[in-house]
Amino acid sequence: MDAVQIAFKEWAVVVEAIGSGRQIVILRKGGIAEGVGGFKAEHDRFWLFPTRFHQQAKGVIDSEAVLFSRISFPAEDVLSVEYACEVAAVKQLNTLELANRLKGQHIWRDTVIAARFDWGRDLGIYAMAVRVRRLPEPIEIPMLESYGGCKSWVELNPEMEFTATQYVLDEAAFIEKLEAFQEALA
Repeated sequence: MDAVQIAFKEWAVVVEAIGSGRQIVILRKGGIAEGVGGFKAEHDRFWLFPTRFHQQAKGVIDSEAVLFSRISFPAEDVLSVEYACEVAAVKQLNTLELANRLKGQHIWRDTVIAARFDWGRDLGIYAMAVRVRRLPEPIEIPMLESYGGCKSWVELNPEMEFTATQYVLDEAAFIEKLEAFQEALA
């Protein structure tokens, strides 16, 4: 695998749930900086960029809120990157009922999903199923000003290689979760 420079910004608590293999689902409406077109699942491989921005303990289910006390952040001027993703499926969810079918496959509360669904000009939300890879040790890189703002995608400097990563879930466990994702949205 070659170098990848793109990273996806997500709540650190969600990054931990994805990185542990407890969920393979990413739900996204998009950030203000993404403009009129909103969020697009425009990259099929990316690093996870854990952020504290907008992160709220009341936004995740009770059983996962304990993760907030376990997350340690590096200094404010450092970004710690540990997980990479390969997109296995993308679906635009045009009804809240469809989004609610993914309940139990992610750690967000129903109220967060409803708020994201209804926010902005267009109703809807994107769902991505990802296969997660982990570095043996997190890589710390300087936090750049260009990483700031309410946007989903950022270009990391420097590019980082996927070659040192290993899958978080074995093939059978991943396929089981992917099939559950696809069945919920069929």
